[in-house]
Amino acid sequence: MTAVAARRRTGFGRVVRFCLLLALVVVVLVPIYVLLATSFKPLTEADPGQAWNLPRTWTTEAWRVAWEKLAPGLWNSVLLAVPGSLLSCAFGSMNGYVLSKWRFPGADVLFTLFLFGMFIPYQGVMIPLVKLMVWLNEQTGLQGVFYGGIPGLVLAHVVYGIPICTLIFRNYYVTIPDELIEASRVDGAGMLRAYWSVVLPVSWPAIAVVIIWQFTSLWNDFLFAVFITGPQSWPTTVMLNNIAGAQATPYSQQMAAAVLASIPTMLIYVLLGRFFMRGLMAGALKG
Repeated sequence: MTAVAARRRTGFGRVVRFCLLLALVVVVLVPIYVLLATSFKPLTEADPGQAWNLPRTWTTEAWRVAWEKLAPGLWNSVLLAVPGSLLSCAFGSMNGYVLSKWRFPGADVLFTLFLFGMFIPYQGVMIPLVKLMVWLNEQTGLQGVFYGGIPGLVLAHVVYGIPICTLIFRNYYVTIPDELIEASRVDGAGMLRAYWSVVLPVSWPAIAVVIIWQFTSLWNDFLFAVFITGPQSWPTTVMLNNIAGAQATPYSQQMAAAVLASIPTMLIYVLLGRFFMRGLMAGALKG
């Protein structure tokens, strides 16, 4: 009887967990359902009062219009997110490697100063950042590149992302045995050789975390983009904000545009998600 009762309790617990998970899935999927259902409606059906209804007339017109309006912004976001993520990853990896495996006087102080950069709000640096970008344009003679263009936006995000990227890589590299670095030194490898041949090949979990983190941050950026770039360089988020009608709000176009804007980040999570938690938690105890 005791074993039977234990099995019943276990089965009841599984049912409760399944019901809770199912309820959470429904809560998460409801906004996606509204997005997709509204995006296939004509403008005459797309209003808040009919948000839960399936389209009576299915149409892809909203997707066509949304693509035409978002296409330049999507390309600008690619030019922003891809190089920005890769540069942030490279600088964070090198900083984390030096701060974890090649100790020097004041390393802990320098690392603490790096971490302070994580707590500076975007709004607090907006005025000096804009002045810096304008000054770079004037000094280089490249008008519309740093202030008003994508390169300036990439630079701002790379610099702003260095603290968190350094933290992630440093905590991950702490878990790599020091004996591996010492063995490479015995074999004649210097700092860069040990980094390239020993450390970098086992860095994929941390690289995945940083790529996901920075790609999402850059792709979803709105504040820096509004202040630093001009209309020709606006990324997806700014273009998405500007999809509005003069007399009525085109909900179907906004919903289709929102889905289009979210697809790249979802793909990044699908492709690299299996490394995310492993890289994020690595070094949590030792770092």
